[in-house]
Amino acid sequence: MADKSAKPTNSHEGAAAGEISALEEAFRKFAVHGDTRATGKEMHGKNWSKLCKDCHIIDGKNVTTTDVDIVFSKIKGKSVRTITFEQFKEALQELSKKRFKGKSDEEALQEIYKLIEGKGPGLTGVTKTVASPTVSRLTDTSKFTGSHKERFDASGKGKGRAGREDLVDNSGYVSGYKHAGTYDHKVQGNK
Repeated sequence: MADKSAKPTNSHEGAAAGEISALEEAFRKFAVHGDTRATGKEMHGKNWSKLCKDCHIIDGKNVTTTDVDIVFSKIKGKSVRTITFEQFKEALQELSKKRFKGKSDEEALQEIYKLIEGKGPGLTGVTKTVASPTVSRLTDTSKFTGSHKERFDASGKGKGRAGREDLVDNSGYVSGYKHAGTYDHKVQGNK
């Protein structure tokens, strides 16, 4: 009998535990977006705003970008710039009251969770490179002339520092001399 009391009494409680893990996964995806040093345990305000926009929590009527920023400032600590997952859930609870006004607090929170679950940061509005003939002509290294031509090898790969700086040749020959390294061959050939 003790085993039955440890299990959830209805299917709703079990579903809520699954939703929270999906919610945490979405939190981590947005937390690391755009920051190579992020661990996924804390979220910046920029990523919080992106999450709210991408998951359509911001509807323009009940919840605006200003509301999202105000909630973030309320939830985070005074000298801190990030929120943890627990603070994230508090912020969602506060926004759910504004977003779904006609529903109870629990129903509104579940609706917000459904909006966020399984989502990741979108790449809408991100600038893509355009393959136009003008750009390809300007970036074709085989058509470079003068000193710019010296910065790339025959395959078009950059030479790095050797292409940018004049490296000193300590071979003992003058820089324009074409027969460098042939002296020993000529001297031995005469004998």
